[in-house]
Amino acid sequence: MDSRTYYYARVSSKDQNLDRQISAFRTLGATEREIITDKESGKDLDRAGYQALKNAMLRRGDTLVVKSLDRLSRNKCDIKNELQYFKDNGIRLKVIDLPTTMMDLPEGQEWVFEMVNNILIEVLGTIAEQERVTIKKRQAEGIEAAKQKGKKLGRPALTFPDNWSTVYASWKAGEITAKTAMEQTGTKRTSFYKLVGMMEG
Repeated sequence: MDSRTYYYARVSSKDQNLDRQISAFRTLGATEREIITDKESGKDLDRAGYQALKNAMLRRGDTLVVKSLDRLSRNKCDIKNELQYFKDNGIRLKVIDLPTTMMDLPEGQEWVFEMVNNILIEVLGTIAEQERVTIKKRQAEGIEAAKQKGKKLGRPALTFPDNWSTVYASWKAGEITAKTAMEQTGTKRTSFYKLVGMMEG
């Protein structure tokens, strides 16, 4: 059986748009039927599209393409488990935002790709998990500080969008404008700068 390539895109909520990820897949030659999507949080792996991919579609020798590692999950432990699963089942994972993973090496040289890939994944996974922990800690501290001041949290607390850490890093690095960052995180100007203040406070 010929090996196949599938593409997986995920956004956190029904209001967010999958277009950017799908556009990147189309550039690589993806067809409609090869693209699987979910509009669900990345906090765990219990998502209809992703589970269908793993349980019914991907076979040994196939390739799975994602835009970035956090599309699989936001949890480092889950990411590592998934990568181990792909490795054990002979499925190649390509991550568009990690050019090293996109390379096609000559036969017999695959170990180079695997070594570099494992290092990258470990480092990025650690950073992603650390960012998630930091955000949760800052949120908890913010709520506690508000309580100490005797404020009643009548309005819903301002929460960080799921893709905040990635978009925030791109904005801080000067890769995108604040306006683009607001669009990508689905925040209004005031909320965006409040969240920035909470991150940097």
